[in-house]
Parts: sequence; C-alpha cells; structure tokens
Amino acid sequence: MKRAWSILLIGCLAAVLLAGCSRTKSPSANGGQSRSGKLSVYASFYPMYDFAKKIGGDKVDVVNMVPAGTEPHDWEPTASDVAGLEKADVFVYNGAGMEHWAKDVLESLGNKELIAVEAAKGVSLREGHHEHEDEHEAEREDEHDSEAYDPHVWLSPLNAKVQLENIKEAFVQADPDNKDYYQANYAKYAARLDALDKEFKDAISALPKNEIVVSHEAFGYLCAAYGLEQIGIEGLAPDSEPDPARMTQIIEFAKAHDVKVIFFEELVNPKVAETIAKATGAETDVLNPLEGLTDKQLAAGDDYFSVMRHNLEALKKALQ
Repeated sequence: MKRAWSILLIGCLAAVLLAGCSRTKSPSANGGQSRSGKLSVYASFYPMYDFAKKIGGDKVDVVNMVPAGTEPHDWEPTASDVAGLEKADVFVYNGAGMEHWAKDVLESLGNKELIAVEAAKGVSLREGHHEHEDEHEAEREDEHDSEAYDPHVWLSPLNAKVQLENIKEAFVQADPDNKDYYQANYAKYAARLDALDKEFKDAISALPKNEIVVSHEAFGYLCAAYGLEQIGIEGLAPDSEPDPARMTQIIEFAKAHDVKVIFFEELVNPKVAETIAKATGAETDVLNPLEGLTDKQLAAGDDYFSVMRHNLEALKKALQ
C-alpha cells in the first residue's frame, strides 16, 4: 500500500509539473541533447552513474538519482527526479528488480523520446529467493514487486562489461554523431574489466577457504564467478534484522567453518555483524556491494574499479 500511494503521488506530481513546464531540448536525430550540447543522462543509482560516466565521458551530463550515502533498495524518486526525467535524453537503470519504481515512473512520463536502457539486459540472472527468508521479508518483497531474481549483477566484472555495452548502445542511439567516441570508451573499460576479472580469478583460486559471511546476499554473482559461497545474514535486501533462529544458524556456521571475518556494508548499520563477530571471535570488515558510495569516497576519487580491488583485498585477508 505504501508503494502504491507513493507511485500515485509521483504520477500526480509529474502531471502538475508537465502542465507547467516545457521541454528544453534542442532537436537531433534521436530526441536531442541538453543546452550544454551534451546528452542529459539520469542514472538510477551509483553503479549505473559510474558506468554512464565512463562510457559518456565529456559528451554527457549524468545525474545520480540516489544521493551519496543512501542505501538504494527502498529509495524512491521525488517529484524533482520525475521532472528531470521529463527533460532527459537517456535513463540508465539496472533492472532485474533493483528499481521497483522504474516501470511505473516510466509509464507516467510524457517524455516519449527518452531512451530507457536496462543495463542488466542479456545477463544470465540468478534466482533471488532463499529458504531462510521469513514471512515478514516475503511480504515486504511482495509489497515492492521485487522480482524473483538477484539484481546485483554488477559485482561480477564480466556482467559489468555487459552493462557497459548496453549503456554504450543507448548513447549511440541517442547521439549517433559521437558513436566512435562511445565505442572507444567502451573498448577501454571492457579491457579493464577483463583485467579485473583475471585479478579476481588468480587471487581467489589460490586461497584455502571459500565461505564468506556477509550482511546481505548481494555477492551471489561475484561468488559464482570465482568459486565462493556466501552466507547472508539477510537476504537480497539489507533493511530488516534476522530472527533469533537465523542468528543462531549464522553463529554455528561461522564457528564450524572457522570464519575469521564477518562482512558488513558502509551504508547499513553494522550492529548485527558486530554481534555475530563477538559471539564467534571473528573480526568485522567492509565488503562493499557498490550500491552507493559516501561523500568521502567520492571526494577521494573512488569508483567501481578501486572499490572492487578493495573488496578483493578484503576477501584475500578473510579467506587465508
């Protein structure tokens, strides 16, 4: 009910904004560009923003819809976000159920020239429901129209390469005059993703352990790519706490498998991970699902590659 009301409110606000605003695009072959001469791109959350910046370079203006430091799973767009999409050329979103609001918002828009690219299209998706999810979580997922798939595809570098290619194709469609530029950027970053994939394979294949305990099951694609097994304190969304039975399961597993590190995330309260670590004698560390970066990380110049390499170092330490 909460989501239905939110979407209805967004639709009403969008209609009001449309009644009072006019499009500011100048014409081009596929819908036009902003007055700056660059493509106006809206990205649903951080990985989509980072990938769009990498492909678009200085030919695009990219807006990250989810503010820095905000966990994106239950985030919803504001009226100003919807107004921005009415004037945008391209909307980049992950898909696979990550943006529960995207379909309704796109259907509400009057901007029929907007190119919406589902970056996860073409990726082989993992099933998303797990036995330990309780009835409360299942109800929450039903409420938010969560798909039966794991949306965290970007945590596999090779999946990220697929996403970059989808974004590249959308930019070429929107701005064919700069096709060679976008293709060159794609080739550059595709090669870097191949190199990153090799770094993960070489490092993780040499480690003696393969089980990791994580705050929520965001790492299924990464684990599948490199022969790891994730044990999630929570399921695909990180915004509820485990019941006592699940806590007991995790603690017993960590003790039985001599788990040295309990991973948590910077955008989620670490208290549950800390409780499990205390009960098992383990340490805690950050494993970043790249759902969003903090202002501090952005100011330091962190991006997909630097965070993924930090994740690799954390995994190497935990799995010794």
